[in-house]
Amino acid sequence: MPILNPPAFAAHDPRDLHGLLVDELAQLRQTGHVVDEAEAELLRIAPGDVAALERLFDQLGDCRQADWGYEEPQAPTDVLSLLPSRAWGFVGSERELRDKVLGAWLGRIAACNLGKPIELGTHWTRARIEAYLRLAGAYPLEDYVPMLEPPPPGFALRDCWPETTRGRVSGSARDDDIDYTILGLHLLERRGVSFTTEDVGSVWLDLLPFNQVYTAERVVYANLVRGLPLPAATTFRNPYREWIGALIRADIFGYVMPGDPTAAARLAVVDASLSHRANGIYGEVWAAALVASAFSANSVREAVEVAMEYIPPRSRLWHSVTAVLADFDSGLTWEECLAANDKRWDKYSWVHTVNNAAVITAGLLYGDGDFARTVGLTVQGGLDTDSNGATAGSVAGVLTGAKALPARFIEPLEDVVRSAVFGFDRSRISHLAERTVSLYYRCHR
Repeated sequence: MPILNPPAFAAHDPRDLHGLLVDELAQLRQTGHVVDEAEAELLRIAPGDVAALERLFDQLGDCRQADWGYEEPQAPTDVLSLLPSRAWGFVGSERELRDKVLGAWLGRIAACNLGKPIELGTHWTRARIEAYLRLAGAYPLEDYVPMLEPPPPGFALRDCWPETTRGRVSGSARDDDIDYTILGLHLLERRGVSFTTEDVGSVWLDLLPFNQVYTAERVVYANLVRGLPLPAATTFRNPYREWIGALIRADIFGYVMPGDPTAAARLAVVDASLSHRANGIYGEVWAAALVASAFSANSVREAVEVAMEYIPPRSRLWHSVTAVLADFDSGLTWEECLAANDKRWDKYSWVHTVNNAAVITAGLLYGDGDFARTVGLTVQGGLDTDSNGATAGSVAGVLTGAKALPARFIEPLEDVVRSAVFGFDRSRISHLAERTVSLYYRCHR
């Protein structure tokens, strides 16, 4: 079976100054900065000329920002000041809470595994995903991705396929989307809801291997090791500050603040601030509020609408999510909705927050509370398939509850999750859910 070239997948190395500059120029252009001269200068610099690359990086702060039509607060304190106040809370029984929390964990882990073998947006476009699934007789996707043997030419599953494809899942595969959920639980158990951004950095260095973190997290990890203090460590040569890395860390805050999106969002700001700014922070805030609101919402539509209140209203993320809701309400098909999303954000990385949040929203709305359809559509949507599937799986798992989740997704997990977080490999999923419920009661005493 052909696999994707690991160096191509593990790009965005903080030690690659030329690559960081390419990505920083893209980030600046997306935020309305005029970078034509800097781009021309980069073309004149040899990729190995470190001194020249560093000089150019230092000059990027002088790039002028044009009037580009958005208002996006950068500072965590500004984001916090915009959060709405909601006097919500979970009103169900303890039995219902336990079922929903377990459903959230199982849903997230199963849907993450669902997206893993086709995770690489530059290769696994939505069209290629559909073509592969049709060849396998598995379109639309409502079970784990099949492995075709012999593999058809032009389709390269990721090298995790032996443990994440249909009939081969035996326990959950390791993934950073799950590592951060586990790490967040550990952080809350140790520090409580008053944890600081510095605490988040410390627990990363203590329990996460460097090679198992990516993009913004990898840059900030390296900056912390070099001894840079916060907030300098967050922004120093970090062109990935608006990518999806913070969004994938959000769900645990919704689990421990069920029905209270404001409390979940506040925790998310503290966490996201270590590695992200602007839409990177908004993405984690939005996802935390989305998961938290699912515990009390009467429908997936209600949860989506509540979560939208937590996005700054003149930001690109708000525009992205609002556009999906408008397309859905206008009667567009799921395919038409995502084609419109592609056009809006065609210059953005496949792991950016703005475009992936739209894919998650579309999966939730068109899935309409059905777990298999929701996670299947979300993964079929392409881009960051495992991350998007995981977030949608959390929400759908809360709404469905563990007892009603489809057995074909849950039984192969065998109640076991692999993890790179020190001390947590082969944890019982049910035990993680029990610890989450215990943490909820401890936080609300």
